[in-house]
Amino acid sequence: MNAPHQSVGIVMIEDDEGHARLIEKNIRRAGILNDIKHFTDGTQALHYLFEAADGPAKSGPALVLLDLNLPDMSGTDILAQIKAEGSALKRTPVVVLTTTDDKIEIQRCYDLGCNVYITKPVNYESFAQAIRQLGLFLSVIQVPEVEEH
Repeated sequence: MNAPHQSVGIVMIEDDEGHARLIEKNIRRAGILNDIKHFTDGTQALHYLFEAADGPAKSGPALVLLDLNLPDMSGTDILAQIKAEGSALKRTPVVVLTTTDDKIEIQRCYDLGCNVYITKPVNYESFAQAIRQLGLFLSVIQVPEVEEH
């Protein structure tokens, strides 16, 4: 029996509902139909990412869209936890979406391991390009193969 091909879930961590809807609309417009789970704070998002039975650490690949300015913690803390040595999610692609275009902050995100950094308000063209890169990530994320016996 072949296991069904697991699709990659998108986890969006964004506290601004307006931005979240816009991002989702742009993702759909770019033709990406993957499931999107939306969280408005870091605590719930981290719980889902690492602890939830249906979350990425326990049940397979995801892509994280991460806002840096969250009500309860900094997105860079979340990024650091995802990319930490020994983290189950270390290879998970993370796209940072934020209002900060501060070079130091951007460099810090790349140093921590983010894959793409997009400044809001998102210009649709640059977002579409980033989404195409995401599509690339989504197609190359390794889903562990179930071995045949």
